[in-house]
Amino acid sequence: MPPSSSGNSGASRRPLLEIVVPAHNEERRLPGGLLQLCAKLARMPFPTAVIVVDNNSTDGTAEIVRTWPEGEVPVRLVSCPVPGKGAAVRAGLIETRAPFVGFCDADMATDLAAVDVAFGLLLSGERVVIGSRAHAYSSVENRHSRIREIGAVGFRALARALVHGVSDTQCGFKFFDGPLAREVAAELRTPGFAFDVELLARCAGRGSRVLEIPVRWHDMPGSRFSPARHSFGIMLELGRIWLRLRATPPAPVWEPPLDPVGYP
Repeated sequence: MPPSSSGNSGASRRPLLEIVVPAHNEERRLPGGLLQLCAKLARMPFPTAVIVVDNNSTDGTAEIVRTWPEGEVPVRLVSCPVPGKGAAVRAGLIETRAPFVGFCDADMATDLAAVDVAFGLLLSGERVVIGSRAHAYSSVENRHSRIREIGAVGFRALARALVHGVSDTQCGFKFFDGPLAREVAAELRTPGFAFDVELLARCAGRGSRVLEIPVRWHDMPGSRFSPARHSFGIMLELGRIWLRLRATPPAPVWEPPLDPVGYP
C-alpha cells in the first residue's frame, strides 16, 4: 500500500519547492521546528510546501501535523510504517511533486538562511546542494562527546570512499532537482542512518555533481544516535551500500534541459 497522507491543504498554487521533514517521536521539537520552517518559506517569493513524514511515532507527532493551522505554507502528513530515517526521507521524497525538493531535520539544527543559498544554486543549474559542517566557512556548535567525534571522523572516511569528494554526507540539510530526487529515492534501500551515503552516491552515479555549501549548525539536544549501540549497524549499512552500488549498472549521464525550471 502507498504511504497514507493527510493534513491541511493550504495554498492552491503548485509549489516550486517542497521540503520533507522526517519525524519519529518529535512531539517536543516538531512544533518549534515547523514554526521556523514555515516562517522562512512564507517569505520566499514563490509557492512552497512542507511534507512531514511520521515514522512510526508513538507520541503525538502525527496529531501535531494533522491539526497544524492552515497558512500560506501548506503542511501535510505522510505516514511511513518502515522504521528508520532513510525510509522516512525516501517516502517523503517520493510523495513530492515540485521541480525542486529538499529535506531537513525536525530540530532545524541547520540555520534556515542556507535555504536561500541552496535554492539559488538549484536555479542556476546545480542538481544536488547539501549543507556541510566540514566546509571551511561553516560555523558549528558541537556538544558531542569525544568518542562520538572520533566515530564521526571514521564514518566520514568510509563514506568518502563511496561518495568521492564529499566531506560531510550526514548533515540533515539537502536539496535537489525534483525529478532526480524522486528517481533516486525510488531506488534507495538503506532505511537507517547511512541512507544519505546511498542517496548521494546514486546522484553522483547519474553524473550529478554534489555541491557542498557552508552552514551555521547548532548541536540540538535529543539526538538518539549512540556510538556504542549504532556503530556496528552503520558499518553493516555501508557495506551493503557498497555491494548495491557495485551491482547497479551505470545510469545514463544527465544532460540539462532547455528549461532549467521545467514548470508550466
